[in-house]
Amino acid sequence: MPRRSKIRTRLPASLQLTAELVTKSLRVVEEEGPEPNWTPISAEQLDQLVSRVEEEAGDGEIWIFAYGSLMWNPGFDYTASEDAVAYGWHRAFSLRIERLRATSDAPGLMLALQPGGSCSGLVLKLPCVTKKQDLRTLLAREIRYVEVCDMIRWVSVMTPSGPRRALTFWASPKQSPLTEKVPLDEAALLIAQACGPAGSCAEYLHRTVSDLADRNIYDRNLWQLQKLVAARLQAMTVNNRSGADVDRPPVNRA
Repeated sequence: MPRRSKIRTRLPASLQLTAELVTKSLRVVEEEGPEPNWTPISAEQLDQLVSRVEEEAGDGEIWIFAYGSLMWNPGFDYTASEDAVAYGWHRAFSLRIERLRATSDAPGLMLALQPGGSCSGLVLKLPCVTKKQDLRTLLAREIRYVEVCDMIRWVSVMTPSGPRRALTFWASPKQSPLTEKVPLDEAALLIAQACGPAGSCAEYLHRTVSDLADRNIYDRNLWQLQKLVAARLQAMTVNNRSGADVDRPPVNRA
């Protein structure tokens, strides 16, 4: 019997991480430059990465597997989309950051694919006419540093029309401890505290889980995480009113 291309499960109760709570995580943060100890990718290196992906794709179409922000904010034009499941992978907040949606004083986490389980999302097809330009736009957004150039790979996904080969972004073990597994309690603390020039990590989590819910996709770990982050934000609000100290996780400077 063929595998279904989409795992649909009745969603539990409504989100605890509400838009109102998310506003409590937002603040104005000045740009602090690139990630500490990371090397910004040059235009030449980006071109080389684009050429590598094009060579790997050959004359075939390029589909992108979206499982996080690319679902609700792809940032590039696409000519087709399909529901997709990547078996053998799961989404996790495991990429440690100190910029974008975080700072060195309040580091955060972003999503990446980790081995194991299954991950429901979308595949987006790059237009044939502007494929190179749109691919470059995508890679410039997702691969900003030399150190994470190996965090792009091809995966096999199942769609309603059958299996597809798709490009995606994953937590390469070569980047440990930047991409090592983070316990949910620690992840919730990091996400609740982190905010940068691009917004907060709580906002990123809220938009992702809300989008998944709209698509009737239930990700057990992210659903539990949004509950923990909501509780953290509520506690931080109470502590701020009372003047109490708010717990902060140690900063990983690796």
